[in-house]
Amino acid sequence: MGVLIRAEDVPPGRRRAAWLSIVCDALGPLDCRIDPDAPLRGEIGAGTLGSVGVGRVRTTTPHSVHRTPGQIRQGSRELYRVVLALSGEPVLEQDGRSTRLTPGRLALYDFARPYRLSYTSAVDLAVFSLPRDALALPRDALARLTAVPIATDDGAGALAAPLLRRVTLDVETYRPDSAARLSGVVMDLLTTVISERAEQAAALPDESRARLLLMRVDAFIEEHLGDPGLDPAAVAAAHHVSLRQLHRLFEPRSATVAAWIRHRRLERCRRDLADPALSGVPVSGVAAHWGLPGAAHFSRLFRQAYGMPPAEYRRARLGLPH
Repeated sequence: MGVLIRAEDVPPGRRRAAWLSIVCDALGPLDCRIDPDAPLRGEIGAGTLGSVGVGRVRTTTPHSVHRTPGQIRQGSRELYRVVLALSGEPVLEQDGRSTRLTPGRLALYDFARPYRLSYTSAVDLAVFSLPRDALALPRDALARLTAVPIATDDGAGALAAPLLRRVTLDVETYRPDSAARLSGVVMDLLTTVISERAEQAAALPDESRARLLLMRVDAFIEEHLGDPGLDPAAVAAAHHVSLRQLHRLFEPRSATVAAWIRHRRLERCRRDLADPALSGVPVSGVAAHWGLPGAAHFSRLFRQAYGMPPAEYRRARLGLPH
């Protein structure tokens, strides 16, 4: 992660102005308020993971950061942000709600609406910036969850916290192709975490609840594509719904649950067959990895979906000799 400012590296007379410039310009526009008598210490870093922005703020100086209505009217990036408290207890306020985050907890906020993030003591924060359409969740559900604490000691949250922490530490070390894939993983995982929290929140309209369930089902399918035993019955059992309810959930896609699972497996296989790093893995090994054992069966499915056998597709994408 690139360091935008390390307070101790700036002469004391220019330290406060430099810090405010980074916070208000690079991370904002935001209004940063610091007691003029407080010694300013800390570091701000930033990086990118595909389309996900990753920031880190470490400081022992109490202060607050505000997003004001005037700044929003001047122009607002369409972002959601997720803050993870690595240490310390920041307080996030938005939409009439206020939450004090303890270490390891997450919270969501909307950059296009006023908010305040404040610290009264030392903090170490990771902040993830996501395009508004990246969190594939109903807007009404997201609006109910701003400044609501999201626990990370069970469910999908228990997977998210260590991954986000690791990404924060290592964001500059990933190759571009790895970063793009991890970006998708991060967005899918955050969508799952937030959808779980949404189901625990106040009652949602039936349509929103159905969309949340479908998103959780999608995340479950993606996570278990490599399991040959993944089928509609397993998906329904994992989500405590009947097969009839599950099939009804998929009706707007004009695809059965089984067809969707097959489609996602084939898409993963197609991606891996086009990956130079996996050129040494046999076609059958790629298929088996994504839950499609049986070379002849896989070849037939692949040809039906993409118009050529998998081995030919790999040769064409990687420029390999026949």
